[in-house]
Amino acid sequence: MLDDLIKEARNRRDVFKAIGATALAGALLADAGFDPAMAQALAPSGKPMKAAFSNAGLQASWCAQGKQAAEAWAKLMNVEITWFDGELAATKQRAAIDNMATQKWDFVAIQTFGIGTLTDPIQKMIDAGTPVIAMDTLVAPPGTIAIHTFIAPDNEMMGSAVTSQLMAAIGGKGNVVMTQGALGHSGAQGRAKGFKSVVANYPDVKVINEEPADWDVTKVARIWDSILTQNADIAGAFFHNDDMALAAHQVMKQKGREGIIIGGVDAMPPAVQAVLDGTMLATVRNPSCRIHGWSVAAGVAAVQGGEKAGTDIPNYILADGPVITKETAPGHLWLQKNFLI
Repeated sequence: MLDDLIKEARNRRDVFKAIGATALAGALLADAGFDPAMAQALAPSGKPMKAAFSNAGLQASWCAQGKQAAEAWAKLMNVEITWFDGELAATKQRAAIDNMATQKWDFVAIQTFGIGTLTDPIQKMIDAGTPVIAMDTLVAPPGTIAIHTFIAPDNEMMGSAVTSQLMAAIGGKGNVVMTQGALGHSGAQGRAKGFKSVVANYPDVKVINEEPADWDVTKVARIWDSILTQNADIAGAFFHNDDMALAAHQVMKQKGREGIIIGGVDAMPPAVQAVLDGTMLATVRNPSCRIHGWSVAAGVAAVQGGEKAGTDIPNYILADGPVITKETAPGHLWLQKNFLI
């Protein structure tokens, strides 16, 4: 009997402790501005939602993976996505988004090929009450259009992180190349800024070419054929995405110039493997799965949870990703396989 009473008292004490801990945790979260009820907004939609998505062009592996991630998240959250391919051309994406704007959607998510190229049709959708989420790059100059939120990486950090490794690998001297993406893309602008901020610290480094290739591997091949023909000595190269880096590496191989150290951005699986086998020095993850997947979640929260722009959801959400090393590569590939980063 005594043992039973002691056991019951202990159980009650443990319950009270748990209640106290829960209350304390709730108070701490509340003080931090976090409402646990917010999580309810991420529940699957009670009725099927219709969403429209577009990114720069499905020819780019980053964009293709993003489509897969968005569709995987959408399936979990009871959302039907219609895709409008940007085809790596501002004019083609504009035609697609003009078409998108003639239809009714619960929410929309767009990665523009260039800043300001889609302002009118996006404004038309916003005026119709449709939450519009910007992915990866600005859809228009800040403050000019009332998007729901902007989900993007720190492009300047990515550019500087890879460039720093590149400078160390070449000993801080020699001729280098930066092959850029589309110049009107805010991500490309940030990566270029990061590159230049690092190179400015190395007086013995000369940047011999900064030509943009617009994320297009065919353009990369032409550009790098010319660069290699005109320059006998190149120490290293930084590429605004991995597709371009690996395309240029193929041209280097064909011309017998495999000593050039290269780094890129996006950390797509082929590039992660290239880091593991030594083909590439480094890459950094632009988290396509997070950006596209979180856009689905933000859209559902806006419609089902009633989240308002600028109050319930911030104007900007950082989608961060790591620099890939041989130690972290296997785990990173698993995360990508499951659309988690």
